[in-house]
Amino acid sequence: MRTLIWFRRDLRIKDNPALTEACRRSSDGVIALYLICSKQWKLHGDSPRKIHFWLRGLRELSQSLSEKNIPLLIKNCDSYSDVPSTILKITEKHKVSGVYFNKEYEINEKIRDSKVIQTLTQNQIECQDFTDRVIVEPGKLLTANHSPYSVFTPFKNSWLKTVEASWSPPLKAPRAQSKISLTPDPIPETCSHYQFENVREDLWPAGEEEAQKRLKRFVKNKALRYQSDRDIPSVPGTSLLSPYLAAGFISPRQAVASLLKNEAKIFKERDTGPATWLNEIIWREFYTHVLELVPRVSKNRPFQLKTENLKWSTSIKDLERWQRGKTGYPIVDAAQRQLLQTGWMHNRLRMISAMFLTKHLLIDWREGEKHFMSHLIDGDLAANNGGWQWSASTGTDAAPYFRIFNPSSQSSRFDPQAKFILRFCPELEGLPLKQIHQPELISTAELRKRNYPERIVDHKEARERAIQAFKDLK
Repeated sequence: MRTLIWFRRDLRIKDNPALTEACRRSSDGVIALYLICSKQWKLHGDSPRKIHFWLRGLRELSQSLSEKNIPLLIKNCDSYSDVPSTILKITEKHKVSGVYFNKEYEINEKIRDSKVIQTLTQNQIECQDFTDRVIVEPGKLLTANHSPYSVFTPFKNSWLKTVEASWSPPLKAPRAQSKISLTPDPIPETCSHYQFENVREDLWPAGEEEAQKRLKRFVKNKALRYQSDRDIPSVPGTSLLSPYLAAGFISPRQAVASLLKNEAKIFKERDTGPATWLNEIIWREFYTHVLELVPRVSKNRPFQLKTENLKWSTSIKDLERWQRGKTGYPIVDAAQRQLLQTGWMHNRLRMISAMFLTKHLLIDWREGEKHFMSHLIDGDLAANNGGWQWSASTGTDAAPYFRIFNPSSQSSRFDPQAKFILRFCPELEGLPLKQIHQPELISTAELRKRNYPERIVDHKEARERAIQAFKDLK
């Protein structure tokens, strides 16, 4: 039996259940496939940095597979509607009897995969999918009323109990397979519908090996201090693994397993660095469960339906100033410039920036979600959507509508020496710290001299406007 492993966002050979099964079932060799769906990716708003990151990771994956005698085929397939027929033709050409892949949970991907399964099954080709992007399959954790969790903490408690009771270690890389006289396809360096500029390969080396190195460094050097360091953007206190998790260069099970080596009681711990980092992994799982069980969040709709009637501002000028990092609030501007320059934003800053757009400027969270996705190297629909809806008070476990971050207090609390701000807003160099954290104290003349904008809005007035907008819903 010849089998095929269809790679998507699982670009690794270790702890890959679909690859493991394809190798286990094969008696006549394994073929790997990756489909470049650039038109569809563009419609979904995936960023050039992310696509470039994926392509770079494919080079390492192809080499790793070749060492296992598994050739990687690369095919262009712009639209998801063309995927079933494309895969069927490949199976017919190479006499494949079984196709295996890991599940995706976004609505368009689910429709695509359902049609692939139907097409292959109708043609007597075995087809099977596997849980990979999450440790606990969506639908297995439900409330007492058999409904999806809408609050994180009870979900987390259920997740911890379930994972501790059923834990199994990550899968090893498969053994070498029977050789096939098939040459791997070259990995393209360009991609239609995309232009690759300012991709910063130095910041984000791609691939499974780099992901494993980062994980080991984090657990060894940073995990114990994670609880105290994770909110300080000037300190390299986070794992920087989000792009690698989003691309599947590493699995969430591998991440948890790395903690278990040093923290045998990780499922019972609270208020420690490793336990706090585990929380972040569970947040990713929570938002993926929501994506699967509440499909409307994949369709540009809020989790809390009552918020569909919010009266958002339509100011293009305000939106553009926020996008370019020109709001006159240094912590917000530095965050936005970090995103534009590096393709990544510190998590604390994502909350500050998102709440500023949705509460201070009262601009629709979907505009911010789209902007982030168009630039993030770690863009993930579930995590990005969940974070934006939390900040906008429209989603699950949403921050109460009256909780509105004060940029000045956030700035002085999490970047007290303005080290991060000055890295991305160097025009403010030399100002007293108090003025950097409270830009209303800077004179108009000084702002003009430094070519830094005046505040786009007054915090107190913006807060009152946002609270009134939510009260009007009632």
